[in-house]
Amino acid sequence: MFNIADTLHRWCRENRPFALATVVGVTGSAPLPVGTSVAVDEDGHAVGSISGGCVEGAVYDLCRRVLDDKGAGTPQRARFGYSDDDAFAVGLTCGGELDVLVQRIGPADHPYLADAMDGRSSAVAQVVEGSGELVGRMLYVGADTGTEEGSLTGAVRREVGAQAQALLRAGRTARVEVGGDGAGCPERLSVLVHVRASRPRMLIFGAVDFAAALSRAGTFLGYRVTVCDARPVFATQARFPHADEVVVDWPHRYLAATEVDARTAVCVLTHDAKFDIPLLRLALDLPVGYIGAMGSRRTHDERLRLLSEADVFEEQLTRLHSPIGLDLGARTPEETAISITAEIIAHTNHGTGLPLSGRVGPIHNSPTGR
Repeated sequence: MFNIADTLHRWCRENRPFALATVVGVTGSAPLPVGTSVAVDEDGHAVGSISGGCVEGAVYDLCRRVLDDKGAGTPQRARFGYSDDDAFAVGLTCGGELDVLVQRIGPADHPYLADAMDGRSSAVAQVVEGSGELVGRMLYVGADTGTEEGSLTGAVRREVGAQAQALLRAGRTARVEVGGDGAGCPERLSVLVHVRASRPRMLIFGAVDFAAALSRAGTFLGYRVTVCDARPVFATQARFPHADEVVVDWPHRYLAATEVDARTAVCVLTHDAKFDIPLLRLALDLPVGYIGAMGSRRTHDERLRLLSEADVFEEQLTRLHSPIGLDLGARTPEETAISITAEIIAHTNHGTGLPLSGRVGPIHNSPTGR
């Protein structure tokens, strides 16, 4: 639905009811991905496209029916595929198939949907399969505040909210299955989580072999990776082909000038005090999600002493993961990269980092306080 965010935001602010048709499933080749939407208001104005043109007329008619009094509040499903008899009939000439959910968006949905469409990073979780009374219900999650608003309640809200938060951190729209395991939400639901967010950043300081492996692992996890080092002979794109950018600059100077947020991971691999201390002093004062620094136990102790002398407070030092990574017995740069990214995942998702075989209860943690 974020493909038509500007119009949806305006319609919500104008308190204008509309029908929202969303691609909730794709089979084979299709022109547009899951999460793409078309909307039609009560005056017949339409915005968006879900097929590049070949099924738009049928979707438009379905939207108008859902907006009628008889269809108000009752989401409808439709499936569109290739028409062998007439390639210009209702069907996808590309040979794929689309599952489309059409629902009415009324005044009760406008406040939180308008918030989701206002340009900030956010997610909207939309129930697309399950109990009839839940299909079409939505939950809005704000990236900056963690706010959750919508028409889902109880265990369903907690489970759906957890999935939406995870996908928002990853910056990825996806359809997920929740519930049905008896541990939290007893009902099995299929939820499409629409996400509008930039890729989270991984800032790697130190153009060393470990940085090459970590940049590759970070890219695999969906981070936008930057490698920064003050030494131009080492900080080259050729040495770090998996990084999105390679920057030649003093680490603390680059960090002071670049954009970070609560999803940013800062990984300091230089283990050289002249780089580390000014960099970490700044990083520990920024609202980033993770800060880790490489080095031995001895290096760590000396680093803490120097940071304390640099007027870094004790509560700030508790944010520092040093020595960086989980205890996996890692030796090689590749193994170390797994150790570091495992710690980032555990920290981000409030995991213990312990073997699941040694735990009891649900495998996946549910958020608390909601």
